[in-house]
Amino acid sequence: MADSPMHINALIVDAADPERLAAFWAEVLGRPVVGRTGPYVWLRRQNGLGLGFQQADEPKSGKNRMHFDITSPDPASEQQRVEALGGRRLEQYADGGFLVMADPEGNEFCIIPEGPFELDDDGRTTYLEGR
Repeated sequence: MADSPMHINALIVDAADPERLAAFWAEVLGRPVVGRTGPYVWLRRQNGLGLGFQQADEPKSGKNRMHFDITSPDPASEQQRVEALGGRRLEQYADGGFLVMADPEGNEFCIIPEGPFELDDDGRTTYLEGR
């Protein structure tokens, strides 16, 4: 296969309040807000990838078709920090083993452990057993 001339430059999240959502994700990821251009609020680019929040008139509806997986050496501790910042755990996904959270506008994301972990054929893990 030939090398593709395209690559992912940035991920854009639609937001009713891009300033608020960018501030939340800036704290979660440790990537400060670095710019505002038109309807966009941008976090610092990291590893070549930009993350922006775009003003959207329509509210989020339904399940995300794409979501972030963020890693942590201690997902349970990060859950508490994310909740203090305005996120919440989505209990309807608890039986899959992954820690599924939502940001202040309801966008789903997972906090997963750093390093390798086992998945079954349904994509579930048991790393949260006993919590």
